[in-house]
Amino acid sequence: MKFTLSWLKDHLETEASLGEIVDTLTMIGLEVESLDDKAALKPFVIARVLTAARHPDADKLQVLTVDTGDGKPLQVVCGAPNARAGLIGAFAAPGAYVPGIDMTLSVGKIRGVESHGMMCSERELQMSDEHNGIIDLPADAPVGTSFAAYAGLDDPVIEINLTPNRPDCTSIYGVARDLAAAGLGTLKSNAVEPVKGTGSPSVSVSLDFGDRAPMCEGFALRTVKGVKNGPSPKWLQQRLMAIGLRPINALVDITNYMTFDRGRPLHVFDADKVKGNLTVRWAREGETILGLNGKEYTLNPEIGVIADAEGVESLAGVLGGEHSGCDENTTNVVVESALWDAMTIARTGRNLGVITDARYRFERGVDPEFMVPGLELATHMILDLCGGTPSQTQVVGYKGHTPKSVTFPAAEVKRLTGIDVPVETSLDILSRLGFQPQGRGEVVDVLVPSWRPDVDGKADLVEEVMRIHGVNRIDPQPLQSHADVNGKILTTLQIRTRNARRALASRGMMEAVTWSFISEEQAKLFGGGQPSLKLANPIAADMSDMRPSLLPSLLAAAQRNADRGFNDLALFEVSGTYEGNTPETQRRVAAGVRRGTAKLDGSGRHWAGNAAPVGVFDAKADALAVLEACGAPVDKLQIESGGPAWYHPGRSGTIKLGPKVILGTFGEFHPKTLETLDVSGALCGFEVYIDAIPEPKQKATRTKPPLTLSDFQTVRRDFAFVVDRSVDAASIVRAALAGDKKLITGVQVFDLFEGPSLGAGKKSVAIEVAIQPQERTLNDEDLDALTKRIVESVGKQTGAVLRG
Repeated sequence: MKFTLSWLKDHLETEASLGEIVDTLTMIGLEVESLDDKAALKPFVIARVLTAARHPDADKLQVLTVDTGDGKPLQVVCGAPNARAGLIGAFAAPGAYVPGIDMTLSVGKIRGVESHGMMCSERELQMSDEHNGIIDLPADAPVGTSFAAYAGLDDPVIEINLTPNRPDCTSIYGVARDLAAAGLGTLKSNAVEPVKGTGSPSVSVSLDFGDRAPMCEGFALRTVKGVKNGPSPKWLQQRLMAIGLRPINALVDITNYMTFDRGRPLHVFDADKVKGNLTVRWAREGETILGLNGKEYTLNPEIGVIADAEGVESLAGVLGGEHSGCDENTTNVVVESALWDAMTIARTGRNLGVITDARYRFERGVDPEFMVPGLELATHMILDLCGGTPSQTQVVGYKGHTPKSVTFPAAEVKRLTGIDVPVETSLDILSRLGFQPQGRGEVVDVLVPSWRPDVDGKADLVEEVMRIHGVNRIDPQPLQSHADVNGKILTTLQIRTRNARRALASRGMMEAVTWSFISEEQAKLFGGGQPSLKLANPIAADMSDMRPSLLPSLLAAAQRNADRGFNDLALFEVSGTYEGNTPETQRRVAAGVRRGTAKLDGSGRHWAGNAAPVGVFDAKADALAVLEACGAPVDKLQIESGGPAWYHPGRSGTIKLGPKVILGTFGEFHPKTLETLDVSGALCGFEVYIDAIPEPKQKATRTKPPLTLSDFQTVRRDFAFVVDRSVDAASIVRAALAGDKKLITGVQVFDLFEGPSLGAGKKSVAIEVAIQPQERTLNDEDLDALTKRIVESVGKQTGAVLRG
C-alpha cells in the first residue's frame, strides 16, 4: 500500500515530521516497508535557455547556453524540437541520475561539441509519457531553484506492508485514522454531501442469483450524461504515478483515486455501449470476456459477472470489460459502487489468475456503509473534472449494516499484555479508532465499526488498545527459571520427530518440505478424498484436498529432480497427514522415498560394481531405523507381507506391534500408482506412524545400567528348517529367539532354498543362531538341550521341521 505525504495530509492535520510519521506507522502495526524521500530529484533545477544555435554537424541538434541561476552559463547539446532562446525548463547537471532513462550524466561530446548536462522532458523525470519536447515552464518560474519543489515532485512516498486482517488501511483515509488515534494529529472530516440528481438512471440494475447464495450484498449506480472525458488534471496524474499507477483518462483515474483514497473500488461503464439494463448474476459455462488488461477470459458458473442484454460486461469486483470501457469519445457513463462477497472475489481472482487493486480490497472486506457515499464522492469528482448531468441513485440488494457487539472486560488488557492501561484510556483509544463503547465501567459492550470486519472478540479489542497505547511500553521481563532444571521440556512427539529426522538424514536422505494439500486424484489414490478434507478455497486446482499421505508429494518431488538430471536420490519428510477434520485424526508421520540406485551404501555406476536399484528391503531398513530412533521395541515387532494398495502386493510389508497396532508400511510402488502420478523409475518408500508408537514406561532413574561383558566366547550354530512357503522368515527368527532369551543373543537368515526335493509348497530357511554363555563354558549336553528347545519353539510356532 503506497501513498504520498501530501495525500496523507489531505486527511490528517498534523505538524509531525516525516520521520515521526514513519516511526509511528511501524509502532501501530502498519509496518513501513520502504520510504522514498525524493532525494534523487534534488539535483534538478529550473534553468533558462539564453541562446540556441544550430549544431555545426547535426541538423536536428542545437547548442544551447543555459543559465542555472549561479551566473555561470553552461553549454548543452539538445535535440528537442521546442528548444529555443528564452525557454525555461528543468536542467540536470553532470553527476545527476535521470530516472526516466536510467542514466547518470557526465560531461561528454555529442558530434564533437561538449555538453555539460541536459534539459529534461517529462518522461525523463517520470512525470508523464510526454517526450516530444523538453519541459516548458511559465515565464515567472524561479530560475536556479529546485524543480522538484516547484513541480510538486518532492512529495515523499511511503509504502506500508499490510497484514490481511487490516482491510480498513487499504485506504489512505484509514491510515490517517490510525495515525490520528495514535495522537499524531487530527483526522479531517470525511462527510460526503449527496449529489442531487434529476430523473432515474438511463440504465438500471437487477440481481439474479437463481437458487444459489447471493455474491452481491448491495449495488448502487447512477448515470451521468454529457461528460467530457480527457486527461485528468496534473495533480491527480502526479499522485497516481507516485504510487505506481499509469494515468489513463479522467474517468478511469477517478476510480483509481477512489480505490486508494477511500478504499472504495468503483467501475465506470460507457453507458452508450451498454445494451439494455445490467444484471448481476453467475456466469454461464463457456462465456468469455475481453478484460481491460487486453486478455480474454473463459468463464464458468463459479464466477460472478455484471452483464447486459448481449453478454458479460465486467468480472464482478475484479476487472472491467474492454467493450464497455471509457475512452476519449465517452459522453454518458454508468457509475457503479457495489458490495461483493469476499470469497467469490478471491475465487474468481485465483481461478482466472487476475490480480487487481479492486480484488485486493474486496477479498479482504470493504466498508459496507461507504458503498453509497463512495458513489456520491466519485460523482462529485466526475462533475468537477468532466462536467455532466447526474441522475438519481439506484440502490438494490443492500439491507444495511448491523454492527457487531463485543463484550470488553478492561482487565483483559493486563492479563494478555502484562501492562496496566487505565480503563478510561482503553475506552478512549477504542473511541478514537471508531469503536463505540456502550457506557463506562470495568466491563462494557463495544460496537464494532463497519470498516473493521476483522474484529470479533475481546482479544481483538485488547490488540487495538495495545498497538495504539504502544507495545514499546511493555517492559522486558527475564524468563522465569524452572526449579526442575533437568525436567523434560519437549513432548514425546516432539522428541520423536527430531529423532526421526536425525535418523533419516544420517542414512543419506535429504529432507523435503511439501504442501499439505494435494489434488483430489492423488488423495483418492492414497486412501483420502473425503468431502470433509476438501478445501473451501484452495490456492490452486491441484491443491484441493488435505493430504492423507506424505508419499504423493515426495514421489512428485523425486520425479521433478529426475526430470532435471538427478536420477538417484532419497527424500524424506516428517510432518502431518489427515484422516479426518478433527484433531485426533491428524497423524504425525515419517515418510521417505528412494529412487534409482540411491541405496544406503552408495549409488550410481562404479568400476568395482554398479549399485543395484532400490527395492523393498531398502525401504524396510529405513522404516525400522526410524522406529528404533523413536524408541519402538524393534525386537517385538511383527512384519507381515503386503501393504496398502499403492504398493506392489508382492514387494511390500506392514509393520505391527501386536495384531492391531500398525506402526508403518513399506515397499516398492505399484506400477499403476506410478503411472497415475506420472512418475517413472525404480522407486520404493515407507511411512512410519510416529504417534502410534506406545509411550515408553517411566523409569525410576535415568542412569544407564552398567556395561557387562561375558568372558566366554560366542558360539554359533546353524539350523535349516523346512516350512510352508507362506510362512515368512521373520516368524522363524522370532521363534528361534524364544528358545532361550538369556543365552541366544542374535538370529539371522543366511540361506533360502526351494525345490522339488522339499515337496510341493515347501521352502528351506537356514538361520544362524548366536549363543553367548554368561556363567560358564557350555558343554555338549547344554548345547544339545538348547538345540532341542530351539527346534521345538520353531516347530510349535511355525510348523517347521528340521531339514534332514
